[in-house]
Amino acid sequence: MRGMTKNPSAADAVSRCQAGRRPRVMVLAAGDRPNIEAQAALLRPMIETLVEVIVWDEKFEVDLAPLEADLAIVLGGDGSILRAAHQMGYRQVPILGVNLGKLGFLADLSPGELASRLPDVCRGEFQVVDHLMFECRISRGGEVIAEQLGLNEVALHAGFPFTMIDVDLYVDAELATTYSCDGLIVSTPVGSTAHSLAAGGPILRKDLQAFVISPVSPHTLTNRPVVDSADRTYELVVTRPNERTCAVVDGRVLHELAPNDRVRVVRAKPRFQLVQVQGHTYYRTLREKLGWSGRLNAKS
Repeated sequence: MRGMTKNPSAADAVSRCQAGRRPRVMVLAAGDRPNIEAQAALLRPMIETLVEVIVWDEKFEVDLAPLEADLAIVLGGDGSILRAAHQMGYRQVPILGVNLGKLGFLADLSPGELASRLPDVCRGEFQVVDHLMFECRISRGGEVIAEQLGLNEVALHAGFPFTMIDVDLYVDAELATTYSCDGLIVSTPVGSTAHSLAAGGPILRKDLQAFVISPVSPHTLTNRPVVDSADRTYELVVTRPNERTCAVVDGRVLHELAPNDRVRVVRAKPRFQLVQVQGHTYYRTLREKLGWSGRLNAKS
């Protein structure tokens, strides 16, 4: 892993904004998507009027490590925020997400709201909520062959020829169970509304310190998602992988697996930091994004 750098204090970011000076901001966007590129161009004059933009990166390729920023504005969807978190690596900066994508669980502000909310943010009228991140390491014969910092989940996929695999789950070096399944997901609370949710896993409040383990199409009905503490060490072992069985971190293949490779998942020291503006709460987001109505509507 890269050398760890102490996270800038979220409280310091708030206090610097409250001190009355324009915050130093990194603007990150998925400019390779035409709709985002066009909307980013429309928002740019307003953003540059209110904040000091120290970098405007629409390709997620600038080295952010040497930059001293108070905030990052990410224009796009949750995928763009995921890319921004990876780009920041071990030096996470509070992110204000502007939803130019679809659901936007993390990118919560609309483009129209940004114009009215950014002045409040510049005055320090916001909170920063810390979220769990993880480190994934793959070991073969006692040697680390791949490693990655992640935010959403580690997923083992059975791969070609698409037959089930047996995955041994170890928790703090103790064998917990063996899953016969098409795959296994170890997710953070942030990732609980992504791949894990599609596999039947529960929704975890984003600031919980826990992992959820969700099997994909398990062969037995007794296998159900499990939630456990983020302070534990989780290891996944496939004794007889398929030809293309692999470990995937946040949607990207980390490495193909050989028999008895050990996929280790632990809490990371950096914390993903998300700016929460007034009026945008956790359950409001779930209601609006998932269409929770609270009641059945009879037809006229």
